[in-house]
Amino acid sequence: MSLSSTAACDTCGKPVRPQRQSGSSPPRARYCSNACRQRSYRMRQKSGGMETALVETPLTQLSSFIGRTHELIELTRLLREVRLLTLTGPAGVGKSRLALELAGQEARSRRYEMAVVRLGRLAEPEEIRQRILAALDELTDGTNEAEKDRLLLLDGCEHVLEICGALLTDLLPRQPRLRILATSREPLRLPGESVFPVAELAPPDLDPATVLAACLSSDAVALFLDRARAVAPGFQLTEANAADVGEICARLDGLPLPIEMAAQLMRVFPPAEVRAQLDDRLALLTNGWRLADDRHRSLRASLGWGYDLLSTGERALLRRLSVLPGGFGPDAAGALAADVPEVASAIPEILIGLEAKSVITPLPGADCPTRFRLLESMRCFGHEMLVAQGEDSGAYERLTAWLTTASLPLYTEAVAPAGALAVLEKEQANLTQALLVLRSGTDERQLLLAAALAAVELANGQHLGAAGHLVHALERTAADSGYRGIALEAAALLARREGADAEAARLTDEAVALERGCGGSTARLGRLLLLRGRQRQQADERESARADLAGALDIGLRLDDGLLVALSSGAIARQQVENGELGEAEQAIRRALPALRRRSTPFHLHPVLVTAGALALEKDDPTKAEACFAEALRARPAHRDDTAAAIEGLAMAAVRARRFDRVLHLLGTAERIRCGPGRDTEWWRGQLHEVREAALRTMPSARAEACLDAGRRLAAPQAVSLALGDDGGPGRHHKRPGHPLSRRERDVAELVVEGLTNRQIAARMHVSVRTVETHIRHIRATLGLRSRAHIAAWVAQRQPEPSAVLPPSTARRTSPPSTERGAHATSVERRIPPPHSVLHAGRGSSRQLEDT
Repeated sequence: MSLSSTAACDTCGKPVRPQRQSGSSPPRARYCSNACRQRSYRMRQKSGGMETALVETPLTQLSSFIGRTHELIELTRLLREVRLLTLTGPAGVGKSRLALELAGQEARSRRYEMAVVRLGRLAEPEEIRQRILAALDELTDGTNEAEKDRLLLLDGCEHVLEICGALLTDLLPRQPRLRILATSREPLRLPGESVFPVAELAPPDLDPATVLAACLSSDAVALFLDRARAVAPGFQLTEANAADVGEICARLDGLPLPIEMAAQLMRVFPPAEVRAQLDDRLALLTNGWRLADDRHRSLRASLGWGYDLLSTGERALLRRLSVLPGGFGPDAAGALAADVPEVASAIPEILIGLEAKSVITPLPGADCPTRFRLLESMRCFGHEMLVAQGEDSGAYERLTAWLTTASLPLYTEAVAPAGALAVLEKEQANLTQALLVLRSGTDERQLLLAAALAAVELANGQHLGAAGHLVHALERTAADSGYRGIALEAAALLARREGADAEAARLTDEAVALERGCGGSTARLGRLLLLRGRQRQQADERESARADLAGALDIGLRLDDGLLVALSSGAIARQQVENGELGEAEQAIRRALPALRRRSTPFHLHPVLVTAGALALEKDDPTKAEACFAEALRARPAHRDDTAAAIEGLAMAAVRARRFDRVLHLLGTAERIRCGPGRDTEWWRGQLHEVREAALRTMPSARAEACLDAGRRLAAPQAVSLALGDDGGPGRHHKRPGHPLSRRERDVAELVVEGLTNRQIAARMHVSVRTVETHIRHIRATLGLRSRAHIAAWVAQRQPEPSAVLPPSTARRTSPPSTERGAHATSVERRIPPPHSVLHAGRGSSRQLEDT
């Protein structure tokens, strides 16, 4: 370090204080005042001495800034604490725009002397060095350099990381009042660097029932609307187009750059047409700002810029990962890269590199191993590169082989292992992708993959389109295929779920005959006999059901398969309960439940828990029965009728405690949830009839009908909360089941709908204006809404259909079901304990009804 030889202002020649600088640094300009410094800056502009697009002070941005409030607050805090702050994120996420907004905010607050250097067009080390040092010269003021901090924004560092790193390592220690704000697709990886990942704007929830309210509270949709109205001033978000706009933002991953490009298309195309063309988004979204950098003028250019910065191995893996729309783990990545040994042997290292460069994103959650996903736009670009390289056929073959291996336990085991189902659940989107690729051929593996997709669908109660894939696979593949039996079984289970019992029975019979034709008592035959036995149980074909279940149990014992034995025993126990053989049923359930709790999935555990609850009721133990039915309800039943059965069991337990309001609430809820009659045995329907009649005889007609109607109006999540006891009680009636707002917040929100001001709401509720303001703040924070108009829209969308709470008509009474076993059914009333505090229970239930 040395003192400069002269100490005069470079503009006017007045004396200035000498400054220290290193011998390796180029001479720095000296100014006696800000006026001279600005005069010198303007002179260099006129003479062409600097390119103002690359070195500049932050200006007011011409486009509006949407969202990112919390990010700006956090970044402002970080700037006070660190000297090198890097904003990272994928292409088009808005790193530069956020950094410029932060820089402008800091410039307006006059906390820093500030300049911006755009590095996107630069590549030569010496040119980059000169630009950065020139920007620092503009920030240097000889009179107050030691008194004011300086902030330098380096925008777009990803392609010059080594150059920037070397220069900043030299500058930051020598200039203690200098702070660097950088944007890059990957960190600079320098000592003292703080990395801030910039996330996508949150897209809306696409639930059809609430999509408009969700769009109103989404920053991604707000950005879309702002940019759409800039080119089509009359564009409005409506009930008709909310789903299309929401899906556009969701499929563009909430990335601002492609969302802005899509919004500008509203001048010509309606949202539905843009949504329909998103599969070809790289050709569609080419309308970036005219004077933007080349990489920001189209979605393809933006993604291609990042792709070119990857190593050869990273590009190869990215191309292969593009066949996975549903995310992936290291195992799937390794299987897909098996044709490139140098990539397959370095999967962890390459995945870390792709994540650092914002190409892949870790999925949230504590599950191991870690899973990643490709943003959909990056996946589209990677797939385009895959096809261009001629690697697509091999990649899809390796995907199919890997998924087939993961699905084999469903074929070889008597009961699908929980671990295998957990793996397949994560791969459901990838299973669908593989099936679409196999659809045009006759490959028998599509039978197994379609059955695996059906297993996931049944285990989670979802609708993933497995039925269509099974029908197609059964039609296209050979009749003697080894996987045909498991496909028929899966088709039968799906048909049974939809209430097509005759079709389910036909498919199961075909599968049993096919498996028996293969010879031997296989695990698959035991599973099929168990399925057919349960079907025949529900059809009240008792003798044939017993024979099938006994056959399944015998196979389980011979193969020493504990899960098949437990499931068969549980199904036999149900028949024993209905026949009054309670001792035998208790022994069977006592053997079955521990094994199922340890090793099976909730899908398999649920029916045995319902049987255990029914047994406890027959033994007059309502407390144990309620515990069994509640456990069954928490076990994620796979079908709505299974959920309804657990809720009906809780109603049977509640009648023993004379909680008749709860009984009718639960029965009304189960009535709404059930798909229709016929899914349960005649014995169970008889028990339900007795319970319903006992409650209706005890309560006034109008009140009974009101309880039933209240239960029918509950959505499934609220119904489950009600059944599990989250419906009221001391200290808990201030919130509706499943409702995000407290009772007082709901009152405030409903008054907002009427258009009242805070002062008018305060007068109406007899509280202070400040209290109303606090409630509205909490409502907006809880719901993620930005204005009173959005609160009003949200409340209006959730208003229930008008219905009379206490209709004047008498309670509906159902006629007893026809039964040949009427003498066996025991009167519920005779088993009801003596009344105790019925009036108190009525008051509690009334409060519960009012809040439900």
